[in-house]
Amino acid sequence: MGILNLTPDSFFEGSRVKISKEQVLTKANKMVKEGADILDLGGYSTRPGAVDISVNEEIDRVVPAIGWIKDAYPEMLISLDTFKSQVAKKGIEAGADLINDVSGGNIDPEILRVVADSGLPYIAMHMRGTPQTMKGLSDYSDLIPEILYYFAEKVDLFKKLGIKDVILDPGFGFAKTAEQGFQLLKNLHLFRSLGLPVLAGISRKSMIYKTLGVTASEALNGTTALHMVALQQGVNILRVHDVKEAKETIKLYEKLYP
Repeated sequence: MGILNLTPDSFFEGSRVKISKEQVLTKANKMVKEGADILDLGGYSTRPGAVDISVNEEIDRVVPAIGWIKDAYPEMLISLDTFKSQVAKKGIEAGADLINDVSGGNIDPEILRVVADSGLPYIAMHMRGTPQTMKGLSDYSDLIPEILYYFAEKVDLFKKLGIKDVILDPGFGFAKTAEQGFQLLKNLHLFRSLGLPVLAGISRKSMIYKTLGVTASEALNGTTALHMVALQQGVNILRVHDVKEAKETIKLYEKLYP
């Protein structure tokens, strides 16, 4: 899953794209050529302390981009990264193939009805609070069991609402410290017990660049190293800024574990 941020303030500058047809398609074309299976479009930055924007502004960022990419690459799967039901509805109408919700339906519960009615797959992430408050909410009594229990309850709710296909994202960096991120990475295999695909979004995150004493723009090598660990832990989808390097990692992993 290649990340395409239609935001001016996402934490990694290299993932940001100005909202013009030319720039969006240039970035999408690069990711498609490098082997992306899914493009994840987001118009709302969810980095810690990100600026809140209106529903209309988010719609204005993502809906045209979905149309441009769908026109150019009709077969490419487009994931819409939003936690707002109105944005999800407009994005689905524009051609989005799945919804990627960092809040798992906690911020705007109506998004679950929108997804259920659409019949599309739903990526549910674990987070506490909002992007503005999550940094101070990383106190857990027992990290892994708490997140597993959270997902078990959520999956039950999703089924009752009629959401057919669910993908789980443990939420690296969302209400979790760097140390907790490594604990989560070491135990990712446990999430397979829920019987659903698991997505890992660790690309260029602070758990990597702060540990290495570098910047997000210098964190590709660390990202690649941890992507191999995530694959060995049974992860099904890597959400990445750098498609070419992630595909190479997957190719080597598949050679090791055919």
